[in-house]
Amino acid sequence: MRLGRSLKLRDLYALAVVAELGSMAKAATFLSISQPAVSQAIADLERFAGVRLLDRSPRGATLTVAGETMVASGRQALDTLNLGMRDITFLTDQGRGVVRVGADMAFVAGGLMADIITHLRSRYPGISVHVFETSTRVSATEYRTLMERGVDVLLGRRPHEDIDNELLVEHLLEEKLNVVASSTHPLAKRDRVDWADLTGEAWILAATDSIARIPLEDEFRQRGLAVPDAAVATYSMELRLQLLTTGKYLTILAEYSYRLAADRWGVQALPLECSQTLPIVIQRLKHRSSTPVVERFMKSVRSVILQTARRQ
Repeated sequence: MRLGRSLKLRDLYALAVVAELGSMAKAATFLSISQPAVSQAIADLERFAGVRLLDRSPRGATLTVAGETMVASGRQALDTLNLGMRDITFLTDQGRGVVRVGADMAFVAGGLMADIITHLRSRYPGISVHVFETSTRVSATEYRTLMERGVDVLLGRRPHEDIDNELLVEHLLEEKLNVVASSTHPLAKRDRVDWADLTGEAWILAATDSIARIPLEDEFRQRGLAVPDAAVATYSMELRLQLLTTGKYLTILAEYSYRLAADRWGVQALPLECSQTLPIVIQRLKHRSSTPVVERFMKSVRSVILQTARRQ
């Protein structure tokens, strides 16, 4: 089958838009072409494939099983071409390009992403970094973004369950955890603190569906102590630090976030050891070729993380 003469990328794109919007008319409006032109594009694709790709009804248009396969393949083809153009841009425009990163919001607020970007752009100032914040909550939204090529890499706290064997997971570091309070908190003034001393305190924690909360709960359970409830539950690092400065709360911070908070917010780690850690992992699609821009970003990630490991 001679694809080059038979298959048009714009027809694949039209099919994907119809599938997303569920209507030929809406797709025509979105694409700024006539509805007959959309119908012709779909007809050409169906003639090429030899099967029906859309089921049409008064309620709209939905993909057949063959149509779903065609759309998925089309997205991969368009993505591959897009990556190729980014490679060409990088090679011909003196190292300019874009890397799209999904990053755990704790890394953004805690300064890790800022250090990675600084490291990268000090060496390649022509590279733009587009950052999309994710969270530690148990959700697959960010992974769908990766699978659908919305981002190039994910920098997060946990590897996603790789059901389809599609993910390339690189474990970078097990990050140390600290129980943290304002320097004005009564416990911060003590030379010795036990975990039992923390059970009656007011805690600022992540929401219950966050894996960032699990290590703290495990610390209490291992010692046969009651797991504290959250006086405040939030994903916001800024709100957490603002409340800490009142001297009334405790929280738990990973090492990178803690170092930044200690310098800027006057907080300190209590004198006790956490046996639990939080992983830092980076994930990509296994069967997706990396662009030179992504490879340079990855190199900066590894360099910054290595420096972090040395300081722990």
